[in-house]
Amino acid sequence: MRIVVTVKFVPDLQSTRSFTEGSVTRTADDGTMNELDENAVEAALQLRESLPEGECEVYALTVGGADAVAAVRKALQLGVDHAIHVSDAGIAGSDVFGTATVLAAAVREIEKDGAVDLVITGMAALDGLTSMLPTALAAELDVAQLTLASHLEVADGTATIERHLPDAHETVTAALPALVSVTDEANKARYPNFKLIMAARAKPVTTWSLSDIGVDPVTVGAMAARTTVVDASPRPPRENRVVVTDKGEGGQQLAAFLIERGLA
Repeated sequence: MRIVVTVKFVPDLQSTRSFTEGSVTRTADDGTMNELDENAVEAALQLRESLPEGECEVYALTVGGADAVAAVRKALQLGVDHAIHVSDAGIAGSDVFGTATVLAAAVREIEKDGAVDLVITGMAALDGLTSMLPTALAAELDVAQLTLASHLEVADGTATIERHLPDAHETVTAALPALVSVTDEANKARYPNFKLIMAARAKPVTTWSLSDIGVDPVTVGAMAARTTVVDASPRPPRENRVVVTDKGEGGQQLAAFLIERGLA
């Protein structure tokens, strides 16, 4: 069995966000693997551990500039077998559709060495929060999609997920190959131990360009994007703030404040 997990390099949530020429500014100093992708990595590792040794390989795949390699390096520290980084100046400015095009081409390149049975993604990237990538990637790969999984099982060539919705609990199945996106309810991501961290240093990261995976640069990047950032400016500082020192009547003052503005 072969599993590909997509991981994304995103700015640290606690850092100051900024844009450069319409794209989110990303630097290795304040970036990290997307936290929700850690659940995807964990799901893949748990599936590998459920099978006899040697019967499952896990690939971590990322797309982005030079700094994005940190995402697959983190995946190696968590225990994946292989790491692939697609990096090319032509990718810069890609929207979710361009990113899906590149990821799908990379998966097909991996398949030249053997079929990929399962692609696992996180439910969303914390920099954009569109949650569109899993669907777009499944469409590009022409495979079934099982999204927002809070539990995942694979047996007898079939993936089964449980999905918790506001008004329903669903169990959905699909024959492999398939794509699954997992939520943060699916598992608790592991911490890398010292042995894995040291082993990850010696593991290579395969780097591909667009030409390596057969993608025409005109089909991706900023020029092909279906969305654009028209304007980005810092949020203005808050004004007219009221600071209340609670001396036993803070609750009453808060209630009066809300009532006065029709919020209670």
